[in-house]
Amino acid sequence: MTFAEDAAVTAPPDSRLLHPARAARIDAAFEEDVERARIPGAVVAIERGGTLAYLKAFGYRNREKSAAMAPDSIFRIASMTKPMVSVAVMMLAEEGRIRLVNPVSTYLPEMKAAMVGVESADGGAPVLRLEAPRREMTVQDLLRHTSGVTYGQFGDSLVKQAYRAANIMDPNQTTAEFITKLAALPLQYQPGTMWDYGMSTDVLGRLVEVVSGMALDEFIAARITVPLGMIDTGFAVPKEAAHRVAEAMVDPKTGERPPMARDLTVKPRFLSGGGGMVSTVPDYLRFARMLANGGAIDGVHLLSRKTVALMAADHLPPETAVSPAARAQFEESAPLAEFGQGFGLGFCVRTAAGRNPVPGSVGDFYWSGVFGTYFWIDPQEDLVAVLMLCAPEQRRHYRALMRALTYQALAD
Repeated sequence: MTFAEDAAVTAPPDSRLLHPARAARIDAAFEEDVERARIPGAVVAIERGGTLAYLKAFGYRNREKSAAMAPDSIFRIASMTKPMVSVAVMMLAEEGRIRLVNPVSTYLPEMKAAMVGVESADGGAPVLRLEAPRREMTVQDLLRHTSGVTYGQFGDSLVKQAYRAANIMDPNQTTAEFITKLAALPLQYQPGTMWDYGMSTDVLGRLVEVVSGMALDEFIAARITVPLGMIDTGFAVPKEAAHRVAEAMVDPKTGERPPMARDLTVKPRFLSGGGGMVSTVPDYLRFARMLANGGAIDGVHLLSRKTVALMAADHLPPETAVSPAARAQFEESAPLAEFGQGFGLGFCVRTAAGRNPVPGSVGDFYWSGVFGTYFWIDPQEDLVAVLMLCAPEQRRHYRALMRALTYQALAD
């Protein structure tokens, strides 16, 4: 199936679902920001009740080459890989092959040796000492980011320095080598005590491989993307489709683009479950609609309704804090009670009608990617929205803008 053949995303948007004059504000906002060179371009999609309400491409997929953005432009989705890997884990849980309550070492024995790093000053330079975990991390901890596994690039604790020194994100390692390396490093926090955004979903990617007996990319293709018809989603881009990849703008101050890492036409050795995939708005819209429908779309059932409900519930105990590094990184997007948010099994969830500075509904759930991609599902409005752009430094602004523009345009 090609993009042109996918009627779900090429049918004319239903004008009854959005107020026409207010929907025009979406056009104006993105067109103006392309004109002002705030962003190279973007693709925006809004769906209600399974019917496409809005789909437009703005600007350029490559501004310097004057290559126009298109609805099927391909984006690095970074951490929007995490919900897909979380779905893979829950599929195996439904089959009884994974139990969320089990220690991770049940499936990855190397992780049983993981210790917790604790800094102490001792009157001089900070020193890192190791202590045994009060309990082992569980699969549920990995899904909700309370495992103690962190990211080395956010913050400068001694544990994070150890991550960087070990080159824990080495693109030339395999997922098995990654786990061996990670198991020898200390955890940043005691499991279950702190929400700390990190490489937990990369660990889940390896767990999927071990339990299923398939490479992560093969499992996701066989069980998720191919059944859903997500034709442009994976860990690499075919050479014949490379011209469709959206690129960030050249920074006029440096004459260079922001670092985008690897060549997407080459399958990576390290299949990062936390951030290694590419996709398009039409593809991700199908994935999100599957979740909005309770695990099924067009007769394809990936999960049960109750499993999706479990994933979209808040799994953070009331006493769970958010790490300082994660708080600084996510600001109002962090799973903080003060913003009326918690975290489920793969995405952030809204738990209160107030407190949050952006519009939404209790029960909506979402996640984003560092390069500028964003999606959310609002069950109360039966709404799915997907935004993809390639402007890392502008990502927070456009997440909030997308929410505001979408909700103000909803028809009564």
